[in-house]
Amino acid sequence: MSEGGDSTGARATAATAATVAAAAAGTTTSAGATTVAGATAVAGATAAASAWRRGAGVAGVAGAAVGIVAAGAAVGVAVERLTVGRGMRRKARLALDASGPYGTLRGTPGVAVAEDGTELYYEVDEVERPEGGRSRLPGRRPAPAVTVVFSHGYCLSQDSWHFQRAALRGTVRTVFWDQRSHGRSGRAKSGSEAVSIDLLGRDLKAVIDAAAPEGPLVLVGHSMGGMTTMALAAQYPELIAGRVVGAAFVGTSSGKLSEVTYGLPAAGMNVVRRAILPGAFKLMAAQTELVEKGRRATADLFAGIIRRYSFGSKDVDPAVARFAERLLEATPVDVVAAFYPAFDEHDKVAALAAFDHLPVLVLAGEKDMVTPSGHSEVIAAALPDAELVVVPGAGHMVMLEQPATVGTHLAALLAAAGAAGVRQGRAAGAQPGG
Repeated sequence: MSEGGDSTGARATAATAATVAAAAAGTTTSAGATTVAGATAVAGATAAASAWRRGAGVAGVAGAAVGIVAAGAAVGVAVERLTVGRGMRRKARLALDASGPYGTLRGTPGVAVAEDGTELYYEVDEVERPEGGRSRLPGRRPAPAVTVVFSHGYCLSQDSWHFQRAALRGTVRTVFWDQRSHGRSGRAKSGSEAVSIDLLGRDLKAVIDAAAPEGPLVLVGHSMGGMTTMALAAQYPELIAGRVVGAAFVGTSSGKLSEVTYGLPAAGMNVVRRAILPGAFKLMAAQTELVEKGRRATADLFAGIIRRYSFGSKDVDPAVARFAERLLEATPVDVVAAFYPAFDEHDKVAALAAFDHLPVLVLAGEKDMVTPSGHSEVIAAALPDAELVVVPGAGHMVMLEQPATVGTHLAALLAAAGAAGVRQGRAAGAQPGG
């Protein structure tokens, strides 16, 4: 294609960015405008990549740059990004990475094998036995203790439970695992079935079989991890009935995720889903290295987007916010693309009936735009005896943003489920910085 043709494509990218930004201005929250920024930047990057493949990199880069600039103008992405040098910002990120203890807790490692051969990494924290404690009678085997299994969300890892892990460590047996293609778990082999929430539910069953083959269970899931728990119940109701003594659904959904607008007007989000996301995800899968370079080059822009969608408050500890960024940055873009379609197909309201006889905590952030609190209300409506908690001012990463609140309610759940040794004060006591 001629240079003139590519310039036309660049102008079209800029026009699209400006149109979407203008549509958002005055009609959405700042967080909604951030969604526009992300989608527009992706559109610009897609145009640039297409141009590079045709050998016209200059025009493509211009298209990407104009798209990102228009998006940044719509959002007003943090004035400090315009006034503080890139080198200084990079040094600040490195300093936060070095100072924060987040994600450093480790347990006894293990590997479960999924049905398609994918290796699923998990860690176990055992209960600390007091010195001089009573030994069991000869020939008598003690009853298995409660095991709490934590499942993390999309584009995160087991380390996202840092505060809850720190608070519960030594008081109750816990299992933390990385979902397939996340954290330290393996990538699915070529030719494996497409990712689905049902597949993740079967992965969780494999982890339970390996890490907690006997004894009572409490299942705790955040976002995609909560959906994974529902998929486990849908496929293994006998496991829930026979062994599960409690469950917590944190910032998650039982279905209808295709209706989430992420702060955009519904019509605008429909345009993004129809016209932008399919091409963006196709590019992520086909040109992974190229898109990763683009993500690194626009790290400051996307750091702002991550913060807006992770947290409801602007007063989050910068080290905690940076920790959330690192978790998301560690997820390869082709994994992002492979998992996203599974959410539209997720529908597990019926599976919730498996938990209706159990202590259940349903907790959400009031300002969660990824899985809005209304989705938690739907879950609670299906489980009338569940405790519904909507945390004022909190966003999607509520367990990082408000660890004391989450800890208090989680401790109450574990006590109701019969987890010996859990003290509410300790479970609620872990705070950012410790």
